[in-house]
Amino acid sequence: MHITHLSLTNFRNYGRLELTLPQGPILLYGNNAQGKTNLLEAIYYLATTRSPHADNDAQLLNWNATQAEEPLIVGRLNATVATSKQTISLEMRLIQEQKIARSRTRNFSFRRQALIDRRKVRLMDLLGMMRVVLFLPEDVQLLTGSPANRRRYMNITLCQIDPVYCRTLSNYNKVLEQRNATLRQLAEGQPVRDVLPIYTEKLVELGSLIFLRRAKFLANISQQTQQIHYESLTAGKESIKLLYLPRLNSSRSKVSPYEEQSTTELADWLENHQGQSELVSERFGKLLADSLATDIARGATTIGPHRDDWTFQLNGRSLGSFGSRGQQRTAILALKMGEINWMETATGERPILLLDEVVAELDEQRRAALLNAVTSTTQAILTATDPGMFSDTFLQTATRMEVKNGRIQIAVQE
Repeated sequence: MHITHLSLTNFRNYGRLELTLPQGPILLYGNNAQGKTNLLEAIYYLATTRSPHADNDAQLLNWNATQAEEPLIVGRLNATVATSKQTISLEMRLIQEQKIARSRTRNFSFRRQALIDRRKVRLMDLLGMMRVVLFLPEDVQLLTGSPANRRRYMNITLCQIDPVYCRTLSNYNKVLEQRNATLRQLAEGQPVRDVLPIYTEKLVELGSLIFLRRAKFLANISQQTQQIHYESLTAGKESIKLLYLPRLNSSRSKVSPYEEQSTTELADWLENHQGQSELVSERFGKLLADSLATDIARGATTIGPHRDDWTFQLNGRSLGSFGSRGQQRTAILALKMGEINWMETATGERPILLLDEVVAELDEQRRAALLNAVTSTTQAILTATDPGMFSDTFLQTATRMEVKNGRIQIAVQE
């Protein structure tokens, strides 16, 4: 899988860009704030419909375009993607419309449109059409950051491969909002108790599938990560494991028979009951019933996959708590390389690799392992301020492009 052509209009600092991309490694180099990261962000956004950097999608629009007096501003991201089976065109439109009210104040509305081969589709339909693995220096926050970051990683990665999971997750979140709204109404004394079982039953059905798919995903990617970490990065000296921490237990002091297992044992239980969603549903439903009073008091559902987490263990100890900075970076590198192998196993094609200034963070051994993965993939796009940090051997195989003020020029090979 690779991109043959990328077109950007009014995206970040790119007013207009038309770029033909070859296969193999591509090195984007130049000073900071020239547009290297923005180009990777555009590709990632097309693949996942999410930005790894922006809190608000409207921030992605070109600044100069948003300062114009035009009533309609459209940002376009378009990629032509070639796979082993087909060539497709993927497009995302970011549309900001300016309306002037009677008071002469300006109101803005923002919306997105997704297109495949110029045909409008749901945003969800873009997922999986172009698969990417993104490497960022801040990926270490998967170890040190909040559970929400780790859930986001699971969801984005799984949605690129598993459309059933993605649809289920979207529906689960909608039902969760409805159930939480009903819980708040009950806390206020409104007569809506008859509605609650409807939302609870649907939440159990959808949530059980999410639990099972996440358990399988983390078991598979843990195996890939451990192999790379043990064999390629630590010379057999350290063993790593990813542990799923499903929210299928309660924090109450008195536990039901459904809560006697530890969180780690619950992950094993889920993995061993793949294809038996009725058992997971039974457990989930019982826990929701037991926590009903707490949920009403808090106005929120306290049990379920929306509260999940996962963690790293290094030689049996928490990597986030006890690992050194170097060990943490090595673990993240192993995770990302394991993600590449997992996607290839699941789809038969290697994903596109996006690496933003990560090579400088690695020592010689780990840099060599990463660049080996880069050169063996169909297409990888790397950014750096200084090409000199790469070996001559790598530079001879890579297409070098200089990025300057939102313009990209292919460098002449010496």
